[in-house]
Amino acid sequence: MKKGIIIVHTGDGKGKTTAALGLAMRAWGDGLRILILQFIKGGWKYGELEAIRRLGERIEIRQCGHGFTQREKRDHEEDVRAAGEAMEQARAEVKKQCWDMLILDEINYAVQFGLLEEREVLQLLEEKPAELHVVLTGRAATEPVLAMADLVTEMKLIKHPFQKGIKAQKGIEF
Repeated sequence: MKKGIIIVHTGDGKGKTTAALGLAMRAWGDGLRILILQFIKGGWKYGELEAIRRLGERIEIRQCGHGFTQREKRDHEEDVRAAGEAMEQARAEVKKQCWDMLILDEINYAVQFGLLEEREVLQLLEEKPAELHVVLTGRAATEPVLAMADLVTEMKLIKHPFQKGIKAQKGIEF
């Protein structure tokens, strides 16, 4: 019997979303159906959007956010509303039971900055079907989320080009 596992990619290092997308590619290659909900990203054209679009119907990516960053000054309620709608999508898709893997990209970040309540994430994990794999990404995963996870990887920042004043590169950071 297949056992769906809960996977968390967290930490201050680069590569959390990239690792989750790599896992999605592996799952897609093995015939699984994958849904990726991006809780923060939105508006920009990231490289993964085009790649996933070309893979076809067994994998889908939805940008649910508005590109929230902690450095921007804007209407926080707009970001809260977008995160809430993304969580509603996640709940609805879990109930449909039509996916083998659900990736909740940057959901930990959404909790950290008050866009979502931790209890909502925990409830979704508790209610997931036994065979569904769920991947959560983002910095600052909470202790209760880590406790529920079957696999946790922490990305640790050692060095980043931004520290040398090198701006984000297309194809690398986005």
